[in-house]
Parts: sequence; C-alpha cells; structure tokens
Amino acid sequence: MRLALLALRLMCLAWFWPVTQLNSSTFPNKRRHKDLYIGENTKLKHGGRVDLKMKKLDSTKSLLIKSEQLLRIEDHDFAMRPGFGGSALPVGIDVQVESIDSISEVNMDFTMTLYLRHYWQDNRLAFPSTNNKSRTFDSRLVKKIWVPDVFFVHSKRSFIHDTTMENIMLRIYPDGNILYSVRITVTALCSMDFSSFPLDTQNCSLELESYAYNENDLMLYWKNGNNSLRTDEIVLSQFFIEDFQPSFGLAFYSSTGWYNRLYINFILRRHIFFFMLQTYFPTMLMVMLSWVSFWIDRRAVPARVSLGITTVLTMSTIITGVSASMPQVSYVKAVDIYLWASFLFVFLSVIEYAAVNYFTTVEEMKKLKNAKIPSSFNNTQAMAFDGCFHDNDIDLASFPEVASTPNTERNIPSRNSTVSGPSEGTRLRPRNTLRYNLSFIMSNSYMIDSYSRVIFPLAYLLFNIIYWSLYA
Repeated sequence: MRLALLALRLMCLAWFWPVTQLNSSTFPNKRRHKDLYIGENTKLKHGGRVDLKMKKLDSTKSLLIKSEQLLRIEDHDFAMRPGFGGSALPVGIDVQVESIDSISEVNMDFTMTLYLRHYWQDNRLAFPSTNNKSRTFDSRLVKKIWVPDVFFVHSKRSFIHDTTMENIMLRIYPDGNILYSVRITVTALCSMDFSSFPLDTQNCSLELESYAYNENDLMLYWKNGNNSLRTDEIVLSQFFIEDFQPSFGLAFYSSTGWYNRLYINFILRRHIFFFMLQTYFPTMLMVMLSWVSFWIDRRAVPARVSLGITTVLTMSTIITGVSASMPQVSYVKAVDIYLWASFLFVFLSVIEYAAVNYFTTVEEMKKLKNAKIPSSFNNTQAMAFDGCFHDNDIDLASFPEVASTPNTERNIPSRNSTVSGPSEGTRLRPRNTLRYNLSFIMSNSYMIDSYSRVIFPLAYLLFNIIYWSLYA
C-alpha cells in the first residue's frame, strides 16, 4: 500500500514539472521589472518591499544634489570670502523701506521694516547656461555658500520674517553675480534732542556695517548711489517724514581697524496739533479761568479761594501727565517752559487775591481803630468791617464823626482856606513817589483787582508772542 502511494506521488510530480519550467522561462524578470517601474532611486528592504517615506526624501534630496552639483558647491571652501588674499570684495547694498512701525520717545528708538538686498560676484558659483538665465533659491542653499555678514549698528532687536517660510531669496547668474535679499524688522537707537519738544525735528539713522571684514576685505557701497534707497508711502501718526537720504562713512575700532559703514538718514518733524489739543489749549484755558477771580468781589472769600485752588491743581495734573509720557532728561524742554510759566500765572492770581484780602483787612482795621463805635452799634453795621458787604451797602451816616485833634487840624487844611505856596527861601523835600503809590494802593485795595484785569492778560499775551516766535 505504501509503495502504491509513493508511485502515485512520483507520477504527479512528473506531470507538473514541465508546466513549472514553462512559467519560469516565460516570466523570468517579472518581479524585478516591477521594482524598476516603481523607481530607480528607491531602496528595497525586507525582501523587496518599498519604503515610500524614504522614496519621498530621496526625490527632494536628489533635486538639491543636482543644484549643488551644478554650482560645484562641494568643490570649494565657502568659509572663505570670494577672492581671498586679493583686493577687497565690492558688495553693493540696495534698501527698500517698507514701513516705520513705531517711534518711542521714552525708549529713544524706532522700529523699521525693510528689504535689504546685497549684490556681489562669486566666480566659484558660475555655471554654464545656454539661455543665460539666472537660478533662484531659498534659504536652504544660503546656508551652504558665503554671504556678507552685514549687521545693524546700535540695533536693539532685529529678526528675519519667517511666515510662511523664511523671507530670504538667493538669485545666482551664470557669470557668478549674486543677488541676496532678506526682509528684516529692526529696532534701533535714535539719539533724540527734546529741547524744543513738541515743536522739534528729529534726525535718526539706521547704520549698516560688516561685522568681521574690515575695509581691506570687504567694501560696502550703495549700489545705485542716492537711488539705492527707496521707500513706500509711509504715514506716521505723530511725525512728518521730511527726507530719506543715504550716506557713506568709515568707522574705526582700535582692535580691528577701519570698516565701511552705510547710513540711512531720515528727518522727522512732529505733528503739533495733537499737543495743541492735549496740552496747550487746556493750559491756556486754565490761565484764563484764573483771571475770572479778578471780577469776583474781594469779600467773596470762598468763591475766589476755591477757584484759585482748582486752577492750580488742574495745572499740576497737566504737568504730571506730560512728564509721565516723556523720558527723564536733565534739561528743560519747550513744553516745560510753557507749562511752568502758565502755572506761575495761575499761582500769581492766587497770590494776588491773598494780597487784596490782606490790604482790605488792614484798611478796615484802621477804620475800626480811628472810629468811635457807639454802644448802639449793631451786628449789621459791624459786618461792614468784617469783609462781607461793600462799603457803599452800609449806611455809615449813623456813626459819629471822628473827633479832630490838634495834629489833624494842623495837617488837614480847611476847605475854605487857601493854600499858600512856599515862601521864598523855603526848601522843598522831594516826595517818595514809590512809597506814596504803594501806600495809596494799600489804602485802596480794590484797585489791585482793577490793575490785574489788564496786567495779567497783557503779560500772558507777551509771553505767548515771545514763546511761539522762538520755538515755532
């Protein structure tokens, strides 16, 4: 039985052997052709299975390798500048200012967004081309070649925009000329002079310089002269931009030598209308409001005192608000002169009423001393000397006349008597006019208010004329 089964197996094997040989001879490279169809550069692993992720990376790398091979990047040392050991490499600079984002008086700086373009020639990157067209690359190739190390002098913060990719462009021409462009936002120092603030004009500059290469290795210059600096239409909230001007200079460092430096100069003139509304007009109104007390009766003590204190406190608030928005400089600004002069006028109006009130009290005390007050002197009549009513509101006819003394009779001539002039040979003493006028004003304190109504406005008007003629 076992022999029969073995014989049957041998017969089946003999039957199927020619069919297997025919199939293998007809399709000998079927699996290999399938692999080649998937991709020549793909790698097989684990028995011929294709790694699709590796295929994707290899295709990108293959494209980059072609550019590197075309530019012969691996054949040169790009840690060295072009033409090392020879003359200085000329690097042209071209700037387009996109915007001035902010200007801070407190920090004394400005923030600017710009397109910075570099032009130079590197023969190591020259490549053959039949149509003489340039090739454009992004930041991935920039890291493999030499580029100028330009930085911003006196910059506080700066960055290259990276949305959605790094804003870097590299364009290489067949003859080796290179254009390298970056979009940068930089915050730089601007030394401001606030002596005429807010009627001031500020001169700011952005300075560009090579960090490692002095003038013997690298020569920075403006690519198109004065046309190398271009600006979009820039509108600022507090300033007019009067001028944009490029310039050139040299900077010396004791340890490394002389360096080429490029300047982007711009002049800013401040808008005055904002400060007129926020500072000058309120200050003028407070000074004029303090003059209202000159028309209020000098016996209305609460009204005049409250008005004077209110204007003084308001002026203090305005001065504090302006000082909080300004840097703490050690010199006097134009706005400080105006505010403190106006504060002085307001303060003097309060002092003026203090003088009026004092002289009025002294005058009435003299009347009390010189008058004989009868026993029937009631409270209403006493209030005439208290400073609550006008003198003409009280009937003083009921008061007895002051008894004349020999001294008064001698000094005060009668109405009917004729005053005889000085006899011949009599020496006249000159009268002290200043003391006489002061005594006259003290005895007539109401005249101080009358003079103040004219003197204060005229003095303030004269101050404004001098101030605006000097600073405007």
